[in-house]
Amino acid sequence: MKKITKLALKAAALYTAAITPRLFHRPKRMPDVYYAHRGLHDNTGDAPENTLAAFAKAVEKGYGIELDVQVTGDGQVVVAHDFNLKRICGVDRDIDTLTYHELCHYPLYESEQTVPLFADVLKLVDGKVPLIVELKYKNSRSLVCELTDHLLRGYGGVYCVESFHPAAVFWYRLNRPQVCRGQLSGNFIKHEGKRSPAHYIMRGLLTNFLTAPDFIAYDCRDRHALSLTLCRNLFGCPAVAWTVKSEAELEVCREAFDYFIFEGFEP
Repeated sequence: MKKITKLALKAAALYTAAITPRLFHRPKRMPDVYYAHRGLHDNTGDAPENTLAAFAKAVEKGYGIELDVQVTGDGQVVVAHDFNLKRICGVDRDIDTLTYHELCHYPLYESEQTVPLFADVLKLVDGKVPLIVELKYKNSRSLVCELTDHLLRGYGGVYCVESFHPAAVFWYRLNRPQVCRGQLSGNFIKHEGKRSPAHYIMRGLLTNFLTAPDFIAYDCRDRHALSLTLCRNLFGCPAVAWTVKSEAELEVCREAFDYFIFEGFEP
């Protein structure tokens, strides 16, 4: 019995150490505003997700903005969520196989909007509202961290970065430790049926000891997840809810999160 107890205590200690976020020299917290998911968008209207029109609407209403960045085939940082254009443009082409000029030929959701350059988004926002920049890290050859950081170094507004991929968060720990960084996660097993060891590790935030995130952005449907709860309540690590889709969902999430990324309604 004592042996089992000792093993359990060791396992608990290792788990706690693994999920430990950054404890010291944390950057200033992000502004306490609501963040519009991919801009204040409507994919059936004139301002689809991750477009200049959607971002302009968010700025006009004073909402913070969550957006996604990735890299084209000719090394341009663009704002788009999916690696492939099929869902948003109806074309089965990967963004990293196209030049930016080629990308501009594909309208989003049959609107007049196209995938924008991140540099143009930064000019539009111009520090008026804070940004949550999600790094879409495709593989080890990706330069999304380096190229995005190069643009953000010249930006005067408030921003933070986040990623599902621990390698992107780790890059910021090594190269830009003063920038506020976050680990994205959720229950990939329950919602997407993904059961690889990597997805269990990511769900449990077990790479935190390597990446030392400043905040955790977690699927709001999984607000009672143990690792999220411990990071927030034991280590004082802010929790960001994604993606809240109604006032009712917002209310039930308030006890578990500090910041809220919303879509489909205005809080």
